[in-house]
Amino acid sequence: MSKKQIIFDLIPQQGILPLYFNKDTEVSIEILRALYRAGVKSVEYTNRGEAALVNFTAMKKVCEAEMKDMYLGVGTIKNAEMAQQFIDAGADYLISPGLVESVAAIADKNDMLWVPGCMTPSEIIKAETLGAKFIKLFPGNLLGPDFMSGIKELFQDLKFMPTGGVDTTKENLSGWFKSGVCAVGMGSKLVSKQLMEAKDYAAIERDTKAVIETIKGIRG
Repeated sequence: MSKKQIIFDLIPQQGILPLYFNKDTEVSIEILRALYRAGVKSVEYTNRGEAALVNFTAMKKVCEAEMKDMYLGVGTIKNAEMAQQFIDAGADYLISPGLVESVAAIADKNDMLWVPGCMTPSEIIKAETLGAKFIKLFPGNLLGPDFMSGIKELFQDLKFMPTGGVDTTKENLSGWFKSGVCAVGMGSKLVSKQLMEAKDYAAIERDTKAVIETIKGIRG
């Protein structure tokens, strides 16, 4: 099975895709370890600051040494140049905040999973035309589960993951999974600024385990 297919299957199995950025390399690595201890095998590190590439490169080395079954993706990829830099640093897949044709092309050339951010049926159709099979509904809190319920019949061959404002509560998660998403992208509601600043890796691990259990319960 190709790496692309493994990740395509893994994120829905996991039910959650944790995503974060921290300018400190060591903090970034320790959060990754905490998520891994919680049972997470795929994480999105967001390209949100000057340190992102340096940190990502260091995190990838830690994965190769300690977490060989961890797939590390990179988010907030807005152009082909960014995509190539992170591919060279060992990114396992690419996630964009919008629909970027140049990133689709580079992912295709590298036989790599690309997850574009979409907000309208027109964008989803275009993403599908460009070969995307996995769509990030962004921003999730603005679209809401009703949007997903309304479009799922039109796009039965695609997988959907809301990102942005997805909460850790059972009520919020239930709404999303019942609407037909395959997973939820979860950033600051899970890996909060407060926990990062406090370097409370045990809390990140505990909270992540709790969310995974909540999702398992919802899915029955």
